[in-house]
Amino acid sequence: MNHRGTRVLRLDALARVEGEAALHLRIQEDTVTETRLRIYEPPRFFEAFLTGRGHTEPPDITARICGICPVAYQMSACQAIENACGVTVDGPLAELRRLLYCGEWIESHTLHIHLLHAPDFLGRADIVQLARDQRAVVERGLRIKQTGNAIIEQLGGRPIHPVNVRVGGFYRTPAPEELRPLAARLLRTREDALETVRWVAAFDFPDAVCDHDLLALRDPGRYAIDSGTPAAMAAHGRGRALREFPVADFEQHVREEQVPHSTALTATLDGRRHLTGPLARYAINGRWLHPVAAEAAKDAGLGDPLTGAVCDNPYRSIVVRAVEVVHAVEEALRIIDGYERPPRPAIEVPPRQGVGAGATEAPRGLLYHRYALTEDGTLTKARIVPPTAQNQTAIEEDVRRAVQARLDTAGPAADDEELTHLCERTIRNHDPCISCAAHFLDVSVERP
Repeated sequence: MNHRGTRVLRLDALARVEGEAALHLRIQEDTVTETRLRIYEPPRFFEAFLTGRGHTEPPDITARICGICPVAYQMSACQAIENACGVTVDGPLAELRRLLYCGEWIESHTLHIHLLHAPDFLGRADIVQLARDQRAVVERGLRIKQTGNAIIEQLGGRPIHPVNVRVGGFYRTPAPEELRPLAARLLRTREDALETVRWVAAFDFPDAVCDHDLLALRDPGRYAIDSGTPAAMAAHGRGRALREFPVADFEQHVREEQVPHSTALTATLDGRRHLTGPLARYAINGRWLHPVAAEAAKDAGLGDPLTGAVCDNPYRSIVVRAVEVVHAVEEALRIIDGYERPPRPAIEVPPRQGVGAGATEAPRGLLYHRYALTEDGTLTKARIVPPTAQNQTAIEEDVRRAVQARLDTAGPAADDEELTHLCERTIRNHDPCISCAAHFLDVSVERP
């Protein structure tokens, strides 16, 4: 291998991330000098065509942004509209929303763990190869995912792009007896989820440290999913105090900007690179995990979340996701056990002039919406900040460090195939949703 020449690596048809993107690396004298995650999907203009719509429409429209986590978009949209209209949804309706969100966490995390991420650790090209010699593992993953889908279908009307969600609540709420089959299914799923934690905890994890600032919702007393206050944790000095700010002030702290190489905006938190998602949630909310999930985290080597343990190895994000599945299963069981049908499926949300913001924890991280309404409820402005846009610079830095560490390793030089695989698995640590992340990834490494 001639490190003094120019190297260009290209990889087509990577099917284990969602969306379309390319990665460009520049290496000079065995030093990575530039890393660009180039998201080149055409802009989708959701914010633009929300303008002029009525205040009841965003939950249905924004759900189409993502087929994997539509509930996240619906819940953040509902919160923002309700906030603008001065309405709070609480009680059984809020609990039903949280149950719906648990279903999405279960199905989305399980899809990523089994179909997209695990093959990286087991030397398999994809889930098809994995199924040939670990069929039981793949079937277990499919069972867990089907449970999540069943929750979404029961509450949302269908498992993808639910149609039963509305501003103020739901079009129809289930009777308690309609949820009992879900409870029986969740009880069977609990052991599958715990076994998944044990399975991924045994993977061989490369050494790596995430030293980005962390951002997640914080909801004291419970693990933040569908509500909370944005809380930031600095990159250094673990065990430090958090700094919180109101959801309404989100854009004063998280600022987006356009970069030439990407159709996605990139974001910083108070001027610094940051990361949102499972690692941030675990660091900020770990003490409120369900006891079964907390014990699973300890047994998996993540430390004791009750004492503020932090997982700072991005490769172990797959373990944190598995723990969050256990938590979502337990939380869903709790909600179903205490459920009483509300007297009406939704509360009225009359329009009024104002601006409202809402944020929830999508499986991939904090998702923020803001809408401005006229007196009759017409949207005049819309702003959506998805997790992947916030994580883009952190992903680029993780790729740079991973490649640099390999270049610094004594022994045989890394060939194109090895570097490409290393870049892919580093990106997949973050489960990027590049569309909202890629049906293929082109990787180019340039050496002068």
